[in-house]
Amino acid sequence: MIIIIMFASAVALFACIMFINRRQVRIPLTVLMGIIFVGSTAMMTLNYSHHFGMHQETTTTKKTIYSASNSALPLALYQPVGTSGKDDVYIYNSKKRQKTPDHTQTNEYTHSKIKWTKRLTPRLVTTETRWRYNNGFFRIMYMGTGMDGTLVKRTNVLEYPQAYVKITTKQANQLKKRAASPAAKKAQTTAEQGRSAIAARVQQALAKNPKMSASQIQRVTLQAEQEVQSQAVKVMLK
Repeated sequence: MIIIIMFASAVALFACIMFINRRQVRIPLTVLMGIIFVGSTAMMTLNYSHHFGMHQETTTTKKTIYSASNSALPLALYQPVGTSGKDDVYIYNSKKRQKTPDHTQTNEYTHSKIKWTKRLTPRLVTTETRWRYNNGFFRIMYMGTGMDGTLVKRTNVLEYPQAYVKITTKQANQLKKRAASPAAKKAQTTAEQGRSAIAARVQQALAKNPKMSASQIQRVTLQAEQEVQSQAVKVMLK
């Protein structure tokens, strides 16, 4: 709307100067159109330079994610970018299985990192700060300028269970190639030994707390399974 007002006032200003002969009519209209033109131009300039009529709004979204390996292996995949690690791209699935995995954004406004937690399932926590209009008046005035929703900054925190193994996409491809290798067989042996360890872990937990609920037992079992699978992956990567 502000763009329309600016151009309309410019045309009206020109028309007032060029086509109105009566001095007592031309001068007031010229001054009025000039004020509107200068004011609308100033509002447009301030909006672009200082986000006039806007404020910063921060939102946080949380969603469960899955390993991009399309398997039950506890893998946190990433693609190294540069040498500092600040621009690394993290790869994940939004569903348990999907052909094309998702990844964190790569731009100057986004920072992504991994956080190791006591959670049982991975989660992506995204915090975004964007410019929003102060009220309906500014929303109407600056309609069509494309400024609403402009990204200020974004932080992606991928929360993974502590048992997950952080590997590059190159290492993930190596894991596939080593599936039939001696390392894989050794890992399988480790996993078989780990199954008995899982059962022992559950028994120990039950001995400490015989009144454990089904969900608590499931939690202990899943933690033990992740640790066993993590060890198997580390063996295969050696």
